[in-house]
Amino acid sequence: MKLSYVAKRIVKMDYKRMWDTTKILKARSGKSRAWLLCDMLACAVKYNAGYMDYKIAAMYSLTDAQRRTVITRGISNEIVRRMNDKAYWHFFDDKTQFDKLFAAQVNREWMKIDDSTTAEQLESMLSKCEDIIAKPLEGSSGVGISKYHSADWAGKAAELLETLRKNETGIIEDVVKQHHLMSSLCPTSVNTIRIATLIGDKAEGIVYAFLRIGNGKVMDNVDCGGMAARVDLESGKLLTVGADKAGNTYEKHPMTGTPIIGFTIPYWEEAKKMALDAMKVVPQVRFVAWDIAITENGPVFIEGNSFPSHAIPQFAAHYPDGIGIMPEFRKFISNI
Repeated sequence: MKLSYVAKRIVKMDYKRMWDTTKILKARSGKSRAWLLCDMLACAVKYNAGYMDYKIAAMYSLTDAQRRTVITRGISNEIVRRMNDKAYWHFFDDKTQFDKLFAAQVNREWMKIDDSTTAEQLESMLSKCEDIIAKPLEGSSGVGISKYHSADWAGKAAELLETLRKNETGIIEDVVKQHHLMSSLCPTSVNTIRIATLIGDKAEGIVYAFLRIGNGKVMDNVDCGGMAARVDLESGKLLTVGADKAGNTYEKHPMTGTPIIGFTIPYWEEAKKMALDAMKVVPQVRFVAWDIAITENGPVFIEGNSFPSHAIPQFAAHYPDGIGIMPEFRKFISNI
């Protein structure tokens, strides 16, 4: 499996971006681009690591023992393959199916947009909302997501419907109004907790949790410029600095000045329970990353991910001792 994965990556590799990455890492590490390129290739063979894994986890500064604790893209893919029956991914990949299945936990207005949707139906939905989020039916990393305000549709439901179809929107949802403490971190985005649950052969429960925090945009995704900080599973406090995909770190939020380390997530116990209860609903999908928002009245689901990103729990800034998140997974599953 390892050699076949590496072979596929070699064929599909974006070599220009890989070479550009060595320029960034040369400035950080002081090592030559040739050394970094050779080391990247060695990590690809030994650890199934892509060049983004290498960059995010700062593998150029790790020993072999430390590198073996990193969940790289290849290892993450293998975990998903073992844990999640692809025949059941649709409950998570199709956002309308997810919202139906977890209606009580989603707890907000939503509507599917397709060729049969009428302007009258849309207007009825919009009458219950101040703002909406428009999303494609499938997708990740915040791609294709837009936000609309009531002023955008006042008396113009038909025009908005045409725009939504043109943008290939599959679903619209009422915007979550987050808890005031969550807004104190970054008010421009709904800052969500990613709680990963796993039903393994050794144990079941929560593997990790991170708070994703926006940085001026509508989305909190790290692929949209947001940051993440690790959450203590017992207390709900943030244990680490905020870190983004570019390698920047923040002790305080750059927009609001709110301290990140030590920030306590409200309704933390309720959020954990919601994720733990939900992980039993589709037992054929055993490894799920739940994105949860906190409102003034408690937690609500944004979505569930049947193919969780391995990037967020691997930022080097979250593991100052160089030991990655692999030991946490080994508490739940064997042979990784």
